[in-house]
Amino acid sequence: MNSERLSGLGLEPMLTTSELAEYLGVHVQAIYDLRSDGRGPAGLRVGREIRYRISDVVRWLDGLHEPELAASGGEG
Repeated sequence: MNSERLSGLGLEPMLTTSELAEYLGVHVQAIYDLRSDGRGPAGLRVGREIRYRISDVVRWLDGLHEPELAASGGEG
């Protein structure tokens, strides 16, 4: 099923754990470790698999931003 058809149904595309790991450039085990530590993106269990809504992944990534450092104005 393609993403156009999914959006027509009001459904959001989802990623598998391996797709998410590939997107982030990490090993699949890193995703499992983040989830078990409660630090990973929200996921949905579909049968035996975990799926990740793209909006949940984006929200999770936005929450990982480090605070911006103030521009040094000649101090230091």
